[in-house]
Amino acid sequence: MLFLILFLIGLKCIELRKSLDFLAMSCYKVNMKRYLYDQVYKDLKKKMVFITGPRQIGKTFLAKQVMKEFNNPQYLNYDNFDDRKIIQRMSWKINSGLLIFDEIHKMKNWKMFLKGIYDGRPENQAILVTGSTRLDTFRQTGESLAGRYFHLRLNPMSVKELENFYSPYEAVEKLNLLGGFPEPMLSNSEEDALRWRNQYYIDLIREDILEFGKLNEIRNMKMLLELLRGSVGSPLSYSSLAEDIQISPNTVKRYIQILENLHIIFLLTPYHKQLARAIRREPKLYFFDTGLIKADKGIKLENTVAVCLRKYSEYQRDAKGKDISLHYLKTKEGKEVDFAIIVEDELKQIIEVKLSDSKLSKSLLFFSKQFPGAEAIQLIHNLRHEQYLNRINMVAAGEWLLRLGI
Repeated sequence: MLFLILFLIGLKCIELRKSLDFLAMSCYKVNMKRYLYDQVYKDLKKKMVFITGPRQIGKTFLAKQVMKEFNNPQYLNYDNFDDRKIIQRMSWKINSGLLIFDEIHKMKNWKMFLKGIYDGRPENQAILVTGSTRLDTFRQTGESLAGRYFHLRLNPMSVKELENFYSPYEAVEKLNLLGGFPEPMLSNSEEDALRWRNQYYIDLIREDILEFGKLNEIRNMKMLLELLRGSVGSPLSYSSLAEDIQISPNTVKRYIQILENLHIIFLLTPYHKQLARAIRREPKLYFFDTGLIKADKGIKLENTVAVCLRKYSEYQRDAKGKDISLHYLKTKEGKEVDFAIIVEDELKQIIEVKLSDSKLSKSLLFFSKQFPGAEAIQLIHNLRHEQYLNRINMVAAGEWLLRLGI
């Protein structure tokens, strides 16, 4: 009888915790302030701001939140028929403190249009540009907007952005399970996240991939995407993938470039300075959405860390102007370290990720001796005690990711 009572109390506690989590995340959703908010607001006082990032990462939500900081702001989406007419006629409010142009890259000669608007705008009128992944691609070609804008890349949510609701350990668990995209994360429901992701995956193939590729290529690209979902964290073999799909390696490379442009995946290249003859050259692949990958908990953790490190390095470049990049290390003999952070062409940190293994990584130890000036870090998700052994910091993954500050 006592056991039954304790069991029922335990169930009630779990239900209460779930209810509190739901209320907390609902409150956060209403008042959510993404990590780029302050930077966007500050940059808008100086130049135009371009916000790019994956589909449904929260670009429009962020833009509409920043609107509240300005007098008479106006949001104009080129996909909306009425908004499109206003854009084409340039009939927006003359006293608007902020103009937001969404999907403007779909307009013919859009960069020339923005150049004219920016150069002829009233004093103190700010301009914010957001859009699909095509915006980032088109931004780099054609008419130049040099000197007129700041570019900020919006990335998935991270341990830092969840610190008010979860412990660092719990945040990593949530990111591994739900991914870092706002809607599935804020649903706090594995079922809702799966439903969102199924539709997201369909839309990626039906709309975004089709926009970049050709109709007769969709089947092969879908097959490639399925293969890549199980290849996270491993060096890519273009020839092997080509053989599986029965297409050429060059076609595989082109398809992967499309998936990169769509911010579905990103690649890490090996850092090879001082190891030019020993290093393997193949890139490693990760997904922006950890929830999309098909792998065990250890690989999902590695993907989560990869997304957080990419977010950190891009923020340092975009907002702070630092020369920083993310790579990995691997020799022909098979010694590998998951991540390497390079600052001004100098290796600063080498990072190995483990789910539970608290044994010192032999590969990490090897590379720490090769690069004595770099900080060697072994991130362990399930770690009892942090240690410092043979010049290697063995730290809890969640705690360390929280300290990144982004």
